[in-house]
Order: sequence, then C-alpha cells, then structure tokens
Amino acid sequence: MKTYKYIILFILISSLQLYGQEIKTMGNYEMVVIEKENIIQIKSTSSLLQIELCTPSIIRLRTSWNGKFEENEPWMVTKYTWPNVAYSKKETVNEIRFSTDKIQLKINKNPFSIAIYDYNGNALLQEKNTTKTGSTYESNKEIGTTFNLQPDEHFFGFGERMDFLDRRGKKLRLNVGRGQGLPHIIGAYNPLEANYSPVPFFMSTAGYGVFLHNAHPTNWDMGHSSNDTFSFNAEGGELDYYVMYGPDFSTLLDTYTNITGKSPLLPKFALGLHVGTYSGGTWGHEAETSTQYVIDLAKKFRSLGIPLDVLHLDSTWRFFGENGGKGATTFEWRETFKNPKAMFDSLYALNLNAVGLHLRPRFDNGKTYRLLDKAQKGGYVYPEENGEGEFVNFFDKKSVDWWWKEGVKNVADQGAMFLKTDEGSAFGHKANESDKVGPQGEEIKSLHNLFPLAYAKAPFEKFQEYNNIRGMNHTREGYAGIQRYPFIFAGDWPSEWQYFEPVIKAGLNIGLSGVGNWAHCMGGFEHVADPELYIRWTQFGLLSPIAHLFGMEHPNYKEPWNYGEEATRIFKFYDEFRYQLIPYLYCTAYQNYNTGKPLMRALVIDNQDDANTYEITDQYLLGESMLVCPVVDKGAKTRVVYLPEGEWINYWTKEVFQGKQHISVLCPLDQIPIFIKGGAIIPMQESQNYIGEKEITNIDLHLYPKGKSSFTLYADDGKSLNYTSGDFATTIIETEESEESVHIKIQQPKGYYLSSIITYTLVVHLPKKPSSIAINNKSIDISQLNYTNGVLQIAVSAHTVQDVKIVK
Repeated sequence: MKTYKYIILFILISSLQLYGQEIKTMGNYEMVVIEKENIIQIKSTSSLLQIELCTPSIIRLRTSWNGKFEENEPWMVTKYTWPNVAYSKKETVNEIRFSTDKIQLKINKNPFSIAIYDYNGNALLQEKNTTKTGSTYESNKEIGTTFNLQPDEHFFGFGERMDFLDRRGKKLRLNVGRGQGLPHIIGAYNPLEANYSPVPFFMSTAGYGVFLHNAHPTNWDMGHSSNDTFSFNAEGGELDYYVMYGPDFSTLLDTYTNITGKSPLLPKFALGLHVGTYSGGTWGHEAETSTQYVIDLAKKFRSLGIPLDVLHLDSTWRFFGENGGKGATTFEWRETFKNPKAMFDSLYALNLNAVGLHLRPRFDNGKTYRLLDKAQKGGYVYPEENGEGEFVNFFDKKSVDWWWKEGVKNVADQGAMFLKTDEGSAFGHKANESDKVGPQGEEIKSLHNLFPLAYAKAPFEKFQEYNNIRGMNHTREGYAGIQRYPFIFAGDWPSEWQYFEPVIKAGLNIGLSGVGNWAHCMGGFEHVADPELYIRWTQFGLLSPIAHLFGMEHPNYKEPWNYGEEATRIFKFYDEFRYQLIPYLYCTAYQNYNTGKPLMRALVIDNQDDANTYEITDQYLLGESMLVCPVVDKGAKTRVVYLPEGEWINYWTKEVFQGKQHISVLCPLDQIPIFIKGGAIIPMQESQNYIGEKEITNIDLHLYPKGKSSFTLYADDGKSLNYTSGDFATTIIETEESEESVHIKIQQPKGYYLSSIITYTLVVHLPKKPSSIAINNKSIDISQLNYTNGVLQIAVSAHTVQDVKIVK
C-alpha cells in the first residue's frame, strides 16, 4: 500500500491568490505553506493538505494527491461558508502550530504528522506515524488515516446500529443497507449487519468528534486490531474530514448538526400516535384490501377512546405494476379501493390530522398511467447500463418536479399529506422485494449512500409547499444529514424478544449521531407477538420520539385489541400518558431543533465521564428529566436500573434514590420503570383524542425541586413555518430548593406568538405539607390548597410574572 507524506483535507481553488508563502526543506522534499483568511494549505511534491478553520473549535482537513478537488456537495453538508477565525501561528525547526482560542493544531515537519490539542495542551487527536512519511494514504482509490488511541478513550455514534453502543475495540463498515440472505434470522434479520442509516460521525470521550465527509462505503477500526491505534478509510473519493472540539457530547452534537443541518420542527400532531395499515390485506392478501377497512380502523380507535393523529397506508394501496412488482410504484390505486378521495375525506372527518401513503423509488407501468414508459422517454429516471432505468432521478430537480406532477400530486390532490419513502437502500443494491440491483458503475458507490437523502428530501419539500404546513416525511434509510427530512424508522424487525433490545440500541445510536426524530414498529413488524412482548414493546414505543404502530401479519396486525383486553387497557393508558406529555415532548423537540440534542438520549450523552453508562442499551432519557427503562426480558418481575449522578424519583412509587448506583426495581406488566431527575420541570396537559381536539388553556407544571434548575417552555402555532422567522414564544421557569424553602419563578413569555395558555397549575412534589406559601410576596391560605400523596397543587396566572415561595 503506497503511503504518502501529507494529511489534511482538500479543495485547492485555482483562483486562490497566494500570499504568506514560504518554502522549507523537509528531508528530501519541499513544503509550501500558504495562508489566506481561514484557509491554510501545505503542499509537497506528492500531496496537498488544506486546513480550514471553520470556527475556533472546528477544523476541516482535506487531502489530495492529484491536485484536483471535487466541488462541495449539497446533500450531507449544509454550511460551507464560515466567518473569519482569529488564530495565531508559531513555527520552530520541528513544527508549525496554529492556535485559536479553543484548540491548537500542531504539524510535525519530519516525520510529517498532525496533532490537535485543546487550548490547554491536552491531546485530542494525534496521527500515528506508521512510517517516516506519515499515516495518511491513498491506494487503489482507497483513502484513509490512522490515529493514536488514548488509553481511556471510548467512541459513540456511527448512525443507526443495532449491535453495540460503545465502539472501542470494534470494527464496522458503513454503507446503507440491511443484511442479505436466507433464512432471514441470519440474513436480513441480522442486527450485526443492519445498516439502514449509517452516519460517518463519532464522538470521543476524550472531548472531540470526527465527521468523515465522504459518501463512499467507509471502514472503521476503533481499536480492534491494536490497543494503540484507531483508523478509518473510504473506498473512494477524497480524504475530507471535520474535527470538532466539545468537550462535552451535547456541544459536539450541536456542532455536527451545525455542519449537516438541524432537524426542523415537525407539526405538533406528529408527536401523537402514528398507525400504519395494510388496509386489510398484506402481501399475498391484496384482494382483501378496501377503503372501508381503513375507515373502520380509524373509527375503532375513536370508539375506544385511544388517541390517534396520523395514519399511513402501506404497500398494498397501490396496484403492483408489470415491471417492478412490489418493488416499484405505479401511483395507481388497487381496484379494491373504490373511491380514494372519499376515503380521505372520511378519515379527515374523523379528525385525523394527516394521512399518508407508502411508496418505493422506482417507477412502474400500471394499467392506465404508464409512468415508467413516460419517465424513460423524458429522461426522468437514473440511467442503467443495460436499460433505460427505473429509479426516479432524485438528484435532478427536473426529474423530481416531473415525479411530483405526474405521480405524487395525483394522490396529494385526493388527500394524501405525506409519504413513507421505503427501499432507499435499493439504489445500486439488491432490493428486498426484487432481484434487481438498479444502476451500477463507479459513481454509484458514493451516490448509493446519498440517494436516501435525495429520496427523502423530495417529498418532504414538495408536500411542505403543497400542504402549506411543516413537512413530515417518514423514511427508513438515511446517511449524514437525514435529520433534515425529518424522521426515520428502524426497519422491519420481527416480533420476537431477541430483537427488542437491539431496536432500543438503534434509537440510542441514531440519537448519538445527530438524528433526534426516530421511530420503530412498536410491537415488532413481522410475526404475531407474544402478548407480553407486545405490551412491553408498546410501552417503550409510546415513550419514543415518534410513536409508530405498524405490523404486517395477517389478519391480526398490531392494533392493541388484537392482543386482548389487558393489552388494550395498557396501550390506552400509555397512549393517553403520551398525549399528556405533549408539551414536554414539544419543548424537547424545540431543543433538538436548536441544539441537535435528540429526544431519546443515551445516558452517556450527559454522563460521558461515567464508564457505567457506556454500554447501557436498555435505558434512556426522554428529554432532560425522564429516565425510561424498558423491560426486555420475558417474564421479568424486576429489573436492574442504573441511575446516573444526581437524585432520582421513582415515578410510580415516589421513592427517592441517589445516583451513580444500580438498583433493582419492581416492574409489573402494566409498569415500565420511569425515574424523574431531581430538579425536573415537566409540563403536561390533559389528554386528547387528537392534537387540536380542544384548545389547551392550562399547563400542569410538574416540579420536582432539587437544587437550582430551569426549563424553557416553548409555544408556537404547531403547524406553520412561522417559527423559523421568529413567530414563537418562550417562557423560562426556574426553581431553587434549599433546606428551608422552594422558590419558583415563572417569567413573562418572550416572543411574538400569543399562546392560548391562561393558567399554570404548579404540581409540586414535596415529601411533606409546607408550613407557608407566598405568591408574589402575598401569603396564601394553605388550607385552601390541595396537598395529597406528596403533591401540592397551586394555580397561577400565565400572563404575569409569578414568584412563588414555599416554606417547608
């Protein structure tokens, strides 16, 4: 393998004016150093390294060996223009050092290598000098580099993986797809191979993150082959990676999503229950589908009082075409759907907020539309070597416009409001539903991973414009940047205990990779579930970022009444609990939009110095303050829970525990263990059958006083894009607890949006009844307040500053 003398990044702009240039001898070759604004270039006879100081804490490193550089791509990265960064330069005989007020970049001259330190000189990332000429290489189109591995360093991220959380000592390959082969249990249902949404980004407990900006398949050895080094390579393209300094994971997630884009806010109703349906007939039973089945399904949710907001019709709504079968889309309704528009009208009359349709990315000919013929004739499909192609060319705007006008808009005009974009992994690879592999060739190696982004972007933006509300595309595959389009689900995992915890891992890993909105088929997708598994899985699903109920087994499917009265009762309880939590979930979604911090958070995000959290794959924080602990073992009556640092209150029993310890807790079938962090402020509301059923005028603020804490209550209209231009309001709520008292302060709302909230009910969790209470310095008669079972309730106005002092 040929090794080269230089590292760093790419992009040499031919029109770049050179100044600050100096030539120095380094062994038997010359080094040219060029500085212009934020860009520093180091050139030798064999390579070009470009350093771009994006911010004081972000460095982009690009290396080229041929002097030619690709244009900046538009799919993964959304921000390429950065303001000037102040930095200093210091050079000695042996090194050049560039420093911002956050990090230092040191370039060793001989042997050539790069090292990055924090401002205090603590090592972050150091290239391993595997030869006299450095560690970065290009060989047979593969590019890569090797770094020193710190003794206590651990790695997190890499996208939606179902195998491990902590990546130290592991190897992995990132390329969009799923396991292949039969039987499924060791083929397509292999958690080790599941790769629906890989993300070439990781965070290190040493305080830095790396984003490899390359869409080719990548390989990562994170200390598997050596205890002293880790490495990564790409099977093509250029060596282009960002190094970012945190040092905490929250800052790194914010930084990574500043580069690849923040997740937008979903419509508020998208935080309600989503249900998918095969309309009465899954594959092989298509003749049993009907519009009436879909309407009756929605009616049953309403009649049972089980809250529901979103419905999608999966594969069998459409006529399977003559060329691609199940793996392509004709945009023609199956003949069993007699009047689709009337069906949509009936569903919206039942107050569903959105109804969508499943599709796949290849055109097909139906009985009437003949879309494949037209698309091939017009050049709207991606060309294939031995034919005219079938995949919509989602990389091309004209093709997307034609796809929308000739296909999607027809069903949008009938009432569809979003799409479930499936099989994004089939571009250039074997599709699950056919033996076709799509376009082939050298360029497809990188486009394969970008295709899911382009595929999800098209309907997200088109429906957003058409509906004049926030977009809500639902997709399975992704890559770096998929958080923008805006939520994914974990794929088709069977209803078996062995797949339950791996699905939780998928949610934890994708959250560690910049994707905040994530769903899964609660209860499992294929096979009839064990009723106990169904209950345990749906408890988790209803406390996931997006609550999605969907399965394919015929004729039972995954509706709760198919699993008995107990399952229905428990499902309804947790669904109503979710709807009560809508304000908390919505405020957490606003945090995600602002900071990139996910709704479902692996414990390590806020506890990266606590090694106990590194392999906890069956617990997570929902937002800032709710520790959710799914029960993943059949027949379990208890489970062990790890409580991170802090004080934690058992939601069900009110018992108080100190953190940094493992405890064993009871978990009867109707209870998923939940712990509330001391200091928590959790806004809740009354449950509704659907979001918008009634105007919410009161918010219950559940307060668990401990030390100092604060929470930002966010409000907007819940649907429009006006929030992006400042039409929202925030209210800061603060609590301070001491030995003598609890002090609560609710500030006035700030912002342009006028909320419907008139009152707050302070629901203060206290171990004993207080001795006195004053609101805005006015004493209140305690006997007039409700204090029951350790909970004090106080009603206050939402329109003025509220200052509440509770004396213990």
